[in-house]
Amino acid sequence: MAGNSKRKGAVRKSGKGALVGSGGRGKQRLEGKGPTPKATDRGYHPAAKRAKLAERAKARRAAGAPRSRPKDRDGIEWVAGRNSVLEALRADIPANAVYIQQYIDADDRLKEIIDIANERGVVLLESPRGELDRMTDGAVHQGVAARIPPYSYTDPVDLMEDAFDFSEAPFVVALDGVTDPRNLGAVIRSSAAFGVDGVIVPERRAAGMTASAWKTSAGAAARIPVARATNLTRTLDAYKKAGFTVVGLDADGDVDLHDFDPEVANGPLALVVGGEATGMSRLVRESCDFVISISMYDDTESLNAGVAAGIALYEIAKLRG
Repeated sequence: MAGNSKRKGAVRKSGKGALVGSGGRGKQRLEGKGPTPKATDRGYHPAAKRAKLAERAKARRAAGAPRSRPKDRDGIEWVAGRNSVLEALRADIPANAVYIQQYIDADDRLKEIIDIANERGVVLLESPRGELDRMTDGAVHQGVAARIPPYSYTDPVDLMEDAFDFSEAPFVVALDGVTDPRNLGAVIRSSAAFGVDGVIVPERRAAGMTASAWKTSAGAAARIPVARATNLTRTLDAYKKAGFTVVGLDADGDVDLHDFDPEVANGPLALVVGGEATGMSRLVRESCDFVISISMYDDTESLNAGVAAGIALYEIAKLRG
């Protein structure tokens, strides 16, 4: 029977006093720890890690870094976001892979992205969100990112030789300090329209063939070769030795565009367009045989580099017939 056991501890204690307790040592265990912190406030939570990446990306954008087109160490560029990826594919930008977040909700944009990628043979890959965050360096990707391979630039000497092989009077455009890739794309588009054999850009302190330049060129970048010069001044001097007339384009040029010599226009020609803010550098200007300008009716200080190049190319193309 209960209470008659011989085991130690099985005998009831006599008396009506209070039983032995914890002495208050377990009181803290009964108290709550307050409201659960937000996911972004818990450092180990994936949401907190994503928020940290977003803050880093925001700081880089404030410093002038591109928002949705970060580059990695190998020069590969990422176009992030559903609208950006869709516009890139529509513009025939040479993407070699499109990454789509796992378990993502599909909308009309995503469906069109998949259709265009399948039609063009672009690889479609599923990726966890964390991996997309890492690849796009914290950009707002909305679950979609396109991988753009590095552009394959032509050597300026090869560009010159190919231009001579293609025509007796080669015509090239050189950009000095143009830093906006949209201006580069606009110049490439105008070059394709007016018979230019190729475009030369400096290796440093100048815009390169980014996704933005590809998009602005409206497909012309696939037809016009772009060469990258280590030293633009030496490259222009080499072109002059090969028989080119090097002509600069600047707001305070010596010759008006309307007075351009047709004989010069119909020979081997290199047109140099200066940057958006500073124009041509001193050394590049000294390498030019002469500098032309575009006359304007009002007090406009200067034209956009892409617009000025388009006007000059149109006028020169008329002279070249």
